[in-house]
This record gives sequence, structure tokens and C-alpha cells, in this order.
Amino acid sequence: MNITERVAQIKQGQTSATAQVQAALQRARDAKEYHALLSLTEERALQRAQEIDEALARGEDVGVLAGVPFVVKDNYLAYGAPSTAASKMLENFDTPLQATVVDKLEAAGAICIGKSNLDAFAHGGSTENSYFGATHNAVDKTKVAGGSSGGSAVVTALDIVPFALGTDTGGSIRQPASFNGVYGIKPTYGTASRYGVVAMASSTDTMGCFARSAEDIAVVMNVMAGQDPKDMTTLPDFFAPATEKPQRLKIGIINEAMGDGVDAEVCQAVSQYADILRSHGHTVETVSMPMLQHALAIYYIVVPAEISSNLARYDGVRYGHRAEGVKTLAELYGRSRDEGFMPENKRRIMIGSYVLSSGYFDAYYLQAQKARTLLINEFNALFGQYDMLLLPTAPTPAFGLGENSDDPLKMYLADIMTVPASLAGLPALNVPAGVSQTGLPIGAQLIGPMQSDATLLAVATQAATERSA
Repeated sequence: MNITERVAQIKQGQTSATAQVQAALQRARDAKEYHALLSLTEERALQRAQEIDEALARGEDVGVLAGVPFVVKDNYLAYGAPSTAASKMLENFDTPLQATVVDKLEAAGAICIGKSNLDAFAHGGSTENSYFGATHNAVDKTKVAGGSSGGSAVVTALDIVPFALGTDTGGSIRQPASFNGVYGIKPTYGTASRYGVVAMASSTDTMGCFARSAEDIAVVMNVMAGQDPKDMTTLPDFFAPATEKPQRLKIGIINEAMGDGVDAEVCQAVSQYADILRSHGHTVETVSMPMLQHALAIYYIVVPAEISSNLARYDGVRYGHRAEGVKTLAELYGRSRDEGFMPENKRRIMIGSYVLSSGYFDAYYLQAQKARTLLINEFNALFGQYDMLLLPTAPTPAFGLGENSDDPLKMYLADIMTVPASLAGLPALNVPAGVSQTGLPIGAQLIGPMQSDATLLAVATQAATERSA
């Protein structure tokens, strides 16, 4: 049952918002061993469900998402439980406000039932870097959930809720969506407001969601999208779900993404997905994108630089955890940050501070920004000939818990397919494309030009019809 059908049943009295929320809360408790949720907002969720049921009884308009339960990644500020960003630094932070997109979803009748686990401050690709412990993959509990939005991907895959919110800075929605076999969108940069979300890298942070169908993502994004005066980077609302099937698109498979370092089963799944697209009348052919090989290096200079700036506010004085028993201001800063940040947070802060330092700014940060422009130009050139691009979402299926924990470089390589679209601000969508011989999900990634989000979702919906048949 999709979201639209669920809402129709609630509005027709076949079920109730309260029943939907109670069932979701029970499913969440039953799936505790996955450690996908950090907290439940049970009291507030049931109160809001009752209010919606009473409004329906009075014949009032209750919104397009009336009574639909959802989960937010715990770097979104949301009422009902602490907003921790999975960190010790914000372990007990009781937010005085809500993220704009959470407010918009609630105004449409959706009901938040809990906060999902993530890599602390969204730094990571496995949800193993959480202060509160790792999340387990929805298909195989010995594997990682992916990250940093691993908790939201898992609650969606387990059908605890119809949709869940995540953030995507370099792949943090798409990669865990791939690892858990669900749909996940990184929208065009500026589609949905960043206000009320703990900042990671402000030039690439995007607010998106997970669902079990592209159709459901379109419904949710239609509510989330739109300009926000509290976020100057938001775009005027352009998002509108497609009403017609896409016809005869020209799609390019990026050759550099299908070679060395990419698992053979992943390449096969993406090729099979290309065949499905061809069966719907679309032209799919191989294209070259030489700058792709440089995207990861660009990302891990630009993004840590922004991280080091954004996390400077957490010093034990203005924000965050405050160390006890200190004697000097320098000791307060040092111990508070040492105790409050996870090792991966510290690693990225140090990298970012280094590349922004006066002796290395020109050699690293400035050069990376120039290379970023070349990457964007290469995307633009391809979109002059093609409607969208196709490539793997991740080079491998989900890897084992602890397998890459001691090798940061190997962990970073898991982002190699997702960071290009992030650096360019382009919409990108993970679609379930197959399973490995061991039963692990494999995702394919569709990337489109700016503001083509609805087209990506329409193509994915069209392809899903073929797969289900």
C-alpha cells in the first residue's frame, strides 16, 4: 500500500491515524535489535494522531499526508525527543525549534514517531560512527547499514514507516538506500530548506528522503520542497510530480563508473537496469566522464574545510558538551571537543583546518574548487546531449560491520559514485537494481540536470512497473 492509498483509507475511516501510529511504534519496538532508532517520540506522536482523528471527525481538511507516520534522521531538529546528531556533543540537546521540512510535513498531517541513528554529525558511510552504537543492515545484520543516514534507510526497508527523512552531503541517502534495497533521493541543491538541520557542509547539504517506491518519494518531496526565507540557498518551488510517463529519453551510462574497482555483480545489475530502461523506449549508451576519477579527491578537500568551520561553534561554551573539572579556557575548549567528537569528526576537522590554513589554502582548497568547476562543466556538457546519466550507487554491496573501520581511505572510497552529483548540486536517485549472489541489495543511480528531480522519479516509477511485472 502506497502513501496515497494509506491516506485515503484514513480519510475514509477504514483505519485511523492513531491505529497507524500505534502500529508503527510497535514495529519500531519489535525491530530494536537493528539499532536503527535512537529514540521514539511516542507521547507527542499519539497526541498528534488523536488530533488528526478528531479533525477528520469534524470534517476538516487534514492534509495530503494525514496520519502517515515517519521517522527523521536525528540531525533534524524535531520535537518529542533530544536532537543529538548521534553525538556526545549534543547528547541531551532539547531543541527549541523544528526544522522547516519537519514543520511542513506535520502541517500536511504526517506524524513523526522517532529519531533515527546516523554517523555522528553525518560524518561517515556506514552508521558505525554513532556515539550510541552501530546500525545493522536490514537484510543482513552482519553488514553495515550504510551512512550516514543508515537508520532512516533501515526503518524504511523494514517497513516500520512508509518514509523517512535523511540528509545527503556526499551520498548519505543514496548509499544506504542502495545497501538496504530502497529508493532514496538527493534532490537538487536548494530544493528543500536546510533550516533546523545540523550543518555538515553547507555547499552540498541537501534534505531528502527514503521510501519503498519512487512514487511515494514524489508525494513527500512535493510537500518538503519550496523556498524558505530562513534559508537563503533555497530555490523557488519548482517541484511537481510528473503526471505522464516519460517518453524516449536519452540516457548515458558513465563508462568510468563501470570498470576497475567496481564489483562485477554491481556492474551486471546496472547493465540489467539499463536494459529495462531500453525496454521502455529510452536510448541508453555509454558516455565518458574523465573528471569522475577526481571527484572523490575534490570532495575530501572541500567538504572537510566546510566541516571544520561549521563545527567550530561546538566549543563547550556556546554550544554542546562541556567538560568538567577544567582550570583554563584552553583546557575547556580542548577537553570539551575531545570528549564530544567521535574520531571521524576529529579527522575531518583536522583535514579541513589544514587545507584552509594560510600555507596550504591555495595549494589545496583553491585548486579543489577550480577542479569542482571543471567537474560541473563536464556534467553540463553531457546534459547538452543526454537527459540523464546512469551509474552504480556504490562500488560494492554492503560490507561487513567493522570491516573498514580501521581504514578511513577504504571507507571514503565507498562514496566514489555519489560525490560527483553532490559537488555539482544535481538531483540523484538510488533505485533498487538487483541483489548479489548472497542476497544483498544492489542500487543503481540516476543523475539528472538541475531541477529534473520529478523526471528522475518518473523514470524510476516506469522502470519499477517493468520489474514488478
